[in-house]
Amino acid sequence: MKDEELLNNERREKILSPHPLSFMKFQFLCIFLLIWGIIVGWIVNFSEWQSGFVNNFFFALSFWGIGLLLAGIIASLSTVRWSIFILYLTVFLTGTLIIYWQGIQNSIGIFAPIYTIIASIIGFLLVEWYRRSHKYIITDQRLIFKGGIATKRERSLRYENVVEYDSESGVLGQIFGFGTIIPQTPSGVGMGSDSAMAAGGVALGEKKAKLFGLIGGEKEVQTPRTRTYYELHGVYPFKEVKQLLEKHKQGSAPTTHHKEQVAFQQQQIDIQKQMRALLKMQKEEKEELPTPPIKDKTTSEEE
Repeated sequence: MKDEELLNNERREKILSPHPLSFMKFQFLCIFLLIWGIIVGWIVNFSEWQSGFVNNFFFALSFWGIGLLLAGIIASLSTVRWSIFILYLTVFLTGTLIIYWQGIQNSIGIFAPIYTIIASIIGFLLVEWYRRSHKYIITDQRLIFKGGIATKRERSLRYENVVEYDSESGVLGQIFGFGTIIPQTPSGVGMGSDSAMAAGGVALGEKKAKLFGLIGGEKEVQTPRTRTYYELHGVYPFKEVKQLLEKHKQGSAPTTHHKEQVAFQQQQIDIQKQMRALLKMQKEEKEELPTPPIKDKTTSEEE
């Protein structure tokens, strides 16, 4: 952040980025691709089943693809994010198209492992690029969030508009000293929702009962959650940053003595307004009174 972007009398205190391990949930996807590529390469080329894979292209292709898609389904169900399955499906379909395009069906035992490992390396680079696109600036007056790869985003939040901070530090965060801090505002920024649904149905026949239909209900719970661009995601050192933010929030909140001073000043202002209104009213009444006639001095002397 350049100095000319600061407000008057504003002081920059910290510039932060997410910790390299803070996006481990994305890095795990790349780690699986790396491991699966090595496993496929060993089974297809060096295991006792080598001949079966070499002589049957569709068998080798199915084995490679089922492993990717099955892992994508499990990861998507556990995280409720079908984008993971779509990602692995894209890797598999892209690899299959390259095989048919280049006519290298007989070399799938070499191509599939190498392609999967290359995809994992590209994934690691993209995750790191995404991580480095985040910048968090802490000043003595506000929080500034910056980020974006294709589209740049920026959010500025003054401390007096923060209701509270929600913080989280996982297992890796506790070991390496990083964590996520989500500032919440009165308008609800920093809050998300989780939904849970239960459903079922029963059909009664003459001899037996069957399940059918769909009935149920849904419950929504508000939870602290927002995009990584709009939170202090995986910042280090976690405890130090958290204490600094709490200090600024406490400093921006008016104390009891300050509230009394503000109330007293407001009373003085109200009294001054009332005095000015009273003086104005008296002046208007004075102007409305009739002016007494002034006697001529010459006439009074002759009398």
